[in-house]
Amino acid sequence: MNSRKLLQSGLILLLAAAAVSGFLDSTSQKYAQESLNRALLTYAAARTLNGVISVAQGTEIALEPGGVGVVLTPGQVLDPINDLIERFSSVMLVAASSLGLQVILIRITSAWGVTALLFAALAASLLLLWSPKFRSGAYASPIFNVALFFIFVRFAIPIVVICTNFFFSTFLLSEHDAAAAALKGTTTEIQQLSNQQEPQIDDEQQPATSANDAPSSPDSSDESFVESAATTLMESVSRLGDSTREMAASVSDWVESANVVDRMAQLKQSAADASSHIIDLIVIFVLQTILFPVAFLWIFVEALKATASRTISAIGSQ
Repeated sequence: MNSRKLLQSGLILLLAAAAVSGFLDSTSQKYAQESLNRALLTYAAARTLNGVISVAQGTEIALEPGGVGVVLTPGQVLDPINDLIERFSSVMLVAASSLGLQVILIRITSAWGVTALLFAALAASLLLLWSPKFRSGAYASPIFNVALFFIFVRFAIPIVVICTNFFFSTFLLSEHDAAAAALKGTTTEIQQLSNQQEPQIDDEQQPATSANDAPSSPDSSDESFVESAATTLMESVSRLGDSTREMAASVSDWVESANVVDRMAQLKQSAADASSHIIDLIVIFVLQTILFPVAFLWIFVEALKATASRTISAIGSQ
């Protein structure tokens, strides 16, 4: 029985020392601030990518080969990824808010007033543990419940942050860094593709009409006039065919020289890569800011409840 009392007393003194030293507070504060900085950087990267895609969507490629106007908008292939990024930005804003709340709660729970109240509750629990007079009274259960309440208030957030950071660093940090770096690379790639200048195409030069091309003035002979008109018509048809072939050739040359098809394919691939990285980051931050904290908080509460039940039962049996 004395060994159990010594163990419980040692645990109480350890909690008091942890509260006074502030080691858990400084460590958890550091981890929470690092997580907040990561979330803010990721949010900024998402907003930057959103802006780059918006600019790329509005980029138009115009040309007038042979006097025919053509307008291409290859950036429209990025429209689906732009919607995903807007939702991702909302997720990151919630994640950053959650991490910022953790930073504030650590500062509040580590205040000297909370530490003093916990210290008083632990001292009362230690007195209750070793004093038969207090154990026999009706003070045992309320004192231990108050002590457990202040233990929860004082240590819940720091312990949850430290445990979450441990699992994040062990299992998720490398994936986060890789996805964030790839997202920045995708932003740069899309920006470079949208900034590429299309080659200029000179309008088709109309062949100069020379004096020889001008229709001959009809002479007094009707036969000569018909002959001259037929010759002029044939020359005009020939020039029209040449102009059409040259216009088609210039459009084909422009498409090849501007690499329009390749650029659209690269934009599609960049959008697909960005989608994959965004989904990875969403999963990572949901785990870090929601699932892990809730799971560790539940474990901490259940541990306190089990400790309270066993301690009160042991005191009641004495």
